[in-house]
Amino acid sequence: VALTTVGDGGFTSGATHEVLNMASLYRAPFVLIVENNKYAYSTPLEQQMRSSDFVAKAAAHDVPGVKVDGNDFDAMYAAVETAVDRARHGGGPTVIEADTMRMLGHAIHDGAEYVPAELLEEWKRRDPVDAMRRRLLEQNVATDEQLAAIETTARAKVAEAIATAENAPLPDPATLTDGVYA
Repeated sequence: VALTTVGDGGFTSGATHEVLNMASLYRAPFVLIVENNKYAYSTPLEQQMRSSDFVAKAAAHDVPGVKVDGNDFDAMYAAVETAVDRARHGGGPTVIEADTMRMLGHAIHDGAEYVPAELLEEWKRRDPVDAMRRRLLEQNVATDEQLAAIETTARAKVAEAIATAENAPLPDPATLTDGVYA
């Protein structure tokens, strides 16, 4: 099964709809998660499309879709599990709209000043990592110390991956078209 994500702005691109059309036509085992994060770069939904009903747009390609609270771990897990199972059994593609919020700018240079502070504050209260942390602690699945150790390990792995990438040699420009057949 191929699974990928795209933001709400990326969903409006022609390439995305070409992919959905072909995936539908060939009943490809494909799951597309649309991160409805309310802004395509700095453009709010209502300024980028007349209808932000991504599930209805998927239906135009005869692709089933489901809208899910993108900050709810269990809801997202269930939606992806169902879509992957469907794809593995010949049911074709599925679109999952994850209703969420991008809490930082679109890129490192983007301070996201265009997002109202009260909107960010509302979504901050729904942070899925904080919610899962509370749940794991309340259900005595993990301790604060265990979760802190996991976070420390994860941050170290990310820092190591960044260092590896930054220190890697640049590819030979002569290999640019290697493996390209179209």
